Amino acid sequence: MRTRLRRFVVTAVALLTATATLPAAAAERQDRQEHPSHGGLSAVIRYTEYGIPHIVAKDYANLGFGTGWAQAADQVCTLADGFVTLRGERSRYFGPDAAPDGSLSSAARNLSSDLYFRGVREAGTVEKLLAEPAPRGPGRDAEDLMRGWAAGYNAWLAQNRVTDPACRGADWVRPVTQLDVAARGFALAVLGGQGRGIDGITAAQPPATAPAAPQEKGSASGNAGTPNAQATARAARELFDNADMGSNAVAFSGATTANGRGLLLGNPHYPWQDGRRFWQMQQTIPGRLDVQGGALLGSATISIGHTARVAWSHTVATGVTLNLHQLTLDPADPTSYLVDGKSVRMTRRTVTVAVKDGTPVTRTQWWTRYGPVVTSLGAQLPLPWTSTTAYALGDPNAANLRASDTALGFAKARDTAGVLTALRRTQGLPWVNTIAADSGGHSLFTQSQVIPRITDDLAQRCSTPLGKVTYPSSGVAVLDGSRGECALGSDPDAVQPGIFGPAKMPVLRDAPYAENSNDSAWLANADRPVTGYERVFGTIGTQRSMRTRGAVEDVAAMAGRGRLTVRDLQAQQFANRVPAGDLAADDVARACAALPGGTATGSEGKAVDVTEACGVLEAWDHSMDTGSRGALFFDRFWRKLTAAVPAAQLWKVPFSAADPVRTPNTLNTGAAGFATALADTVTELGAAGISPDEKLGAHQFVVRGGERIPVPGGTESLGVWNKVEPVWNPAAGGYTEVTTGSSYIQAVGWDGSRCPVARTLLTYSQSSNPNSPHHSDQTRLFSGERWVTSRFCEKDILSSPGLRVVRVGEYR
Repeated sequence: MRTRLRRFVVTAVALLTATATLPAAAAERQDRQEHPSHGGLSAVIRYTEYGIPHIVAKDYANLGFGTGWAQAADQVCTLADGFVTLRGERSRYFGPDAAPDGSLSSAARNLSSDLYFRGVREAGTVEKLLAEPAPRGPGRDAEDLMRGWAAGYNAWLAQNRVTDPACRGADWVRPVTQLDVAARGFALAVLGGQGRGIDGITAAQPPATAPAAPQEKGSASGNAGTPNAQATARAARELFDNADMGSNAVAFSGATTANGRGLLLGNPHYPWQDGRRFWQMQQTIPGRLDVQGGALLGSATISIGHTARVAWSHTVATGVTLNLHQLTLDPADPTSYLVDGKSVRMTRRTVTVAVKDGTPVTRTQWWTRYGPVVTSLGAQLPLPWTSTTAYALGDPNAANLRASDTALGFAKARDTAGVLTALRRTQGLPWVNTIAADSGGHSLFTQSQVIPRITDDLAQRCSTPLGKVTYPSSGVAVLDGSRGECALGSDPDAVQPGIFGPAKMPVLRDAPYAENSNDSAWLANADRPVTGYERVFGTIGTQRSMRTRGAVEDVAAMAGRGRLTVRDLQAQQFANRVPAGDLAADDVARACAALPGGTATGSEGKAVDVTEACGVLEAWDHSMDTGSRGALFFDRFWRKLTAAVPAAQLWKVPFSAADPVRTPNTLNTGAAGFATALADTVTELGAAGISPDEKLGAHQFVVRGGERIPVPGGTESLGVWNKVEPVWNPAAGGYTEVTTGSSYIQAVGWDGSRCPVARTLLTYSQSSNPNSPHHSDQTRLFSGERWVTSRFCEKDILSSPGLRVVRVGEYR
């Protein structure tokens, strides 16, 4: 079978390559492109509708080459900007005080970003990880993909003219190396750990050489530089609750479907701009690999996708990917710390960064056996370095360059059991859950991620007074670094020290449905709660988010109905139901109508007529469809209400762990701030010239090529499955851009044939280049709630009416 498939693919590719018309940009190099240099890397790329590339190559290095080439064609400026970050050169090209785009770290300024990434490079961190033998380090196939990706990116640069105005003619668009590609994987791995603490790592200086940094109002610092435990715990919760990524995913087992086979709907919520976006492709090595899906930019492997037999998606997990060790400093030297009574010197890492129009900046970073010294995790979570105490940031993903191996393991899996095996073997996912389904009717949820080995027992024995508050509240452990017994230890089935092994990971197999919307593993299935895991993985028996509650309601009802098909997954994606609206809108409308004289007093003390708004809320369909009237008003009202009314006072019926999906409920319309929120919403929309009953799509849109494209979906607090986080700009017409939300969406099932039944959508489209025909074509599909029919099998690729074939290679 494999030999026949290989021959079929190779023959088809050869015939197509010989007869297809090359794109205009490459026409003048046709002779050279048909005759690559001896021994050079090459691949065949078949483009189908919406610019989706299907890349065929003979091995992993050549597959990486085609992938790097095709990504550069669509995203060269975005990729090049990221490589400037990874080299620590942002200050050199863009100035030290400008802000990075946030795709590769949480650094607030280019200078701190550069100091960190330049330090990583000069320390040889990534080279050391590449040198580790598998499974602790990346395997040969993953390394070949990285090497090939760099060569493909470079070949595209050498053979093409950059037309994207974002970097056309820029001297920072340069060739890359395998190390650059691996460094991007490293940066993504540490996003939840060292990447969160870059400002605090690069600013950390011993107290004798630097004045204490001024504290922001409301920050967690107490008197004399001691962190306030309660404020620190609150800030830690917010740090992990307010991530710019999320997701929904659900797998249905064959017990719920029309044909006994599995179904999977993946709906990751990722940024719509800059470098942490998905890019769609299919990768094929005849007889060895055939996988389709979305890859994160700069990656040579597919992150979320499907094969002929299995499909998977990821959701950002609740596992806390960092920990702190509180250091007891040597009284004679604030750059030494005590462990079991012995003084241990910190390691100095002196880094120099070039600065545009200025002199180079040199700073020293301080590293310990537990990780780098850090003086903050964001402005609201200071961790002062005093004469007696400092804090070291632990991040096990700083030793993890295995995500590509995990992705390849998924791509080679034949079922959900193979997905789980790949996770256990490679242990490469830093901050996500995995949800999967297969053609045999199996479903899977697992929180298999690389997190510090903080057991509840260790936290109880080793937490400092600060940690005794932060760990139960937020999962952030603060351990006593002066005791050697408080190191993280090892699990026998873990591939690296200091992390949990697979036996400790929360897993749910073959449930009728397995769903996650970024809450903990507990309610992956409401009828089969997952318990028994350590606090660092997430909570058990606590209130769920509005999105989780709505999602569990929806998918449980779907599973109960049964006979499900891919069409049902598509309907769920764009149902745009507002769970907060179902819970509260009718009560809001009744309380609004009961206001004396139909008026409410706004925050400025003026009476506002809210009569029209009451009627609009009563008639609203509780959806965030672009044609929904009243959706925009409820959205703006709900934001104001939840900001003004404490969560404990918002509902009359409190949360109950015995009924976690339906509680809390019954809106407290008598809460102080309720009527004010109504009045302020009417005033806000009126000032913008927006009527309460206008369609959502008229005021929730993105602008592409001067065209307004309406956007369906809603914000996190509304609980909408189809999440979008838009930017409010009333002077420009309402919500005029989306920062994050639904991104690479896939609905996958099987019908017994060799070809999966798959529908996909990349909401922000393939190319960041405004001159590309694929800059906004799928965004228009998203606006119209339409899908792309996946072309996975050869017969489907070859029958594409827009088929375009390009052979790419290294040329002299």
